[in-house]
Amino acid sequence: MDAVPAPVSALRPGLPAAKAWPCVLAGTASEAPRIAHRCAPETLHPALWLGHQLGRSGAHAIGSGFPALNAELPGGGWPRRVLSELLLPHPGVGEIRLLAPPLVAAQRAGRLVMIFDPPADLSAWALARLGFDVDQLLVVNTRARVIPGSDSLWALEQALKSGHVGAVVAWLPPRLRAERLRRLQLAAHSHDGPAFVLREAAAAGRPTASPLRLGLRAGGADRLQVRVLKRRGPPLEAPLSLELPSVLSAAARRRSGSEGARAAALPAATFVDFA
Repeated sequence: MDAVPAPVSALRPGLPAAKAWPCVLAGTASEAPRIAHRCAPETLHPALWLGHQLGRSGAHAIGSGFPALNAELPGGGWPRRVLSELLLPHPGVGEIRLLAPPLVAAQRAGRLVMIFDPPADLSAWALARLGFDVDQLLVVNTRARVIPGSDSLWALEQALKSGHVGAVVAWLPPRLRAERLRRLQLAAHSHDGPAFVLREAAAAGRPTASPLRLGLRAGGADRLQVRVLKRRGPPLEAPLSLELPSVLSAAARRRSGSEGARAAALPAATFVDFA
């Protein structure tokens, strides 16, 4: 039985019916598909969506910086408003260099990039070599548990919900419960940018609420093997081999005079991705 919608004047006084609520318009049978599309929840307001649309995004995808990877990602790049889940055999296989292009692009657009719980101190010198504005990176460490019993994922969830962050990268705690990941995915729907969560490789055997899941592993010097495990459409059977941008080692940095002088002006730190 069809329900009769409430008068438009009761919803938005002063607006014409056709402008305020297009779904009340009648049409012929040939116009039904067009009217159905016009009445879809996501066309009425960006905060409205259906359960099966969890992996969809009305916004354009963000280029990964790797053409071969763009060809395999939904929409031709990293999606917005959803979690992109990356599974690692161990931290430091090259994940920062893989994600550098969209993160740097967010900074250059004047938006904040937040990094949650990196597994080691980040190398400011190496990040600067990749194009980051080191002074504008916000690194949040939630694992200290200054307050006993506090929720380490609360800050990440609030950052996603805020809608004011350009890009997010977070190393999640191991053996994360499925319902916690689903909460983060729901929060990411308010986040107009890429959101990357990094987890242990063993999570591949467990279901995920993330619409996009990739497996990473080192493929040799400055190379990374990427396997698309979950996406809209069939998974990618053969892994991609991507050439990552190289970053000079500490020894090579000491041998280069001008670069060494620049490195001395940045905080000394280490991160296994750049070892």
